[in-house]
Amino acid sequence: MNKVLAYIVCGWRVVKSGGNLNNGANAGVAYLNANNASSNANVNIGSHLGDGMKIQLNQKYAITLALAKIHNKVKRVLVVLTKALKKPSQMKRVNGLYDRIYDIENIRLAHKNARKGKSHYKEVISINENPDHYFQQIHEMLKNKTFKNGPYTVFIKHDRTKDREIYKLPYFPDRIIHHCIMQVLDPIWNKLMIRDSYASIKGRGIHDGFKRLKKALKDTSNTTYCLKLDIKKFYPSIDHNILKRLLRKKIKDNDVIWLLDTIIDSTKGVPIGNYLSQSLSNIYLTYFDHWIKEEKKIQHYFRYCDDMILLSDSKPFLQDLLNEIREYLGMRLNLVLKSNYQVFPVDKRGIDFLGYRFYHTHILLRKSIAKRIKRKILRLSNKVQLTYNDLCAMASYRGWTMHCNGYKFTQKYLLQIDGTAAIPAV
Repeated sequence: MNKVLAYIVCGWRVVKSGGNLNNGANAGVAYLNANNASSNANVNIGSHLGDGMKIQLNQKYAITLALAKIHNKVKRVLVVLTKALKKPSQMKRVNGLYDRIYDIENIRLAHKNARKGKSHYKEVISINENPDHYFQQIHEMLKNKTFKNGPYTVFIKHDRTKDREIYKLPYFPDRIIHHCIMQVLDPIWNKLMIRDSYASIKGRGIHDGFKRLKKALKDTSNTTYCLKLDIKKFYPSIDHNILKRLLRKKIKDNDVIWLLDTIIDSTKGVPIGNYLSQSLSNIYLTYFDHWIKEEKKIQHYFRYCDDMILLSDSKPFLQDLLNEIREYLGMRLNLVLKSNYQVFPVDKRGIDFLGYRFYHTHILLRKSIAKRIKRKILRLSNKVQLTYNDLCAMASYRGWTMHCNGYKFTQKYLLQIDGTAAIPAV
């Protein structure tokens, strides 16, 4: 390539050189002027091409120039192809984490975070009386790897349309240790998550997902249709062997792996109620998320736990993608989709997600939430005086309605109930 450039540069037939291109400056005694004395700077030049100022291009130069251009284009194509065909490098695995987990200060912070809203627990009160004693116990059991998962207390929680089996661990040492783990691993795991995964990720959540989906729907042409789906009994269906393999893709520290395996193997699936379970479930689906975004090239994809939304301009495309998703989840993650999946036009049905129904032109409260708020407020309207907890509930309802097109709902239910009881907007 250097030879080609040298030929192009030297291909000119220069017969005169020197002078000054500035017509208002003296060319100088030492320089040759085109046709004037050195004291006259009229038409001074830096160089003068032969053959009457005409650029002489011979056949050899034309061929060389063409080849040089072809060479550059081929080189750019080869660079692109090389990057595309290059085998992706292995994800960098993280080591040297375990010491940070059982560090006394990390344990102290874990207790501070774990006890929020639980200050009335007998275990919490007991630890607060002599914290260093208990922190040292946790430090020793982790350092010496003598920790064993505590017994679960299992109970059924009725959650509107379904019953959930909740697993509860002892506060000491299990819940504190879960916080110890998450304080170290959360920043590492969060970097793996795609931008539009919202459950149990610091700085995100329902409001962040709300804003992101609302913004995506401004791209009307590419969000005409929606594929909505979720996973059948997601938490209990998580395969331990697959989960462990996924964790080892990022975590290299064998001691951390031992601790995670100890907690994972303590019961079937991933138990609802464990503080650690939320992040483990995210890790289980995060590589699926990357497959959707990077291999299937889905621009508008949103996930909250196992509740997933995919948007496109083509209904047949989403129907075909549904089959690929079902195959991916079944073959790679041993999961089964619920039979209530839907592919529908957004403007006709709206997207039921994060407690709202999203349309291109407006956003409404989910019907079940609106009905629940109505029932609660109608009960409050019969009270002579509202308690502090009642006012907190009103503030929560107000928060739900202020983010959507709920002006009439707010006026009717949150400000005035049938003219009988004025309930202030909190």
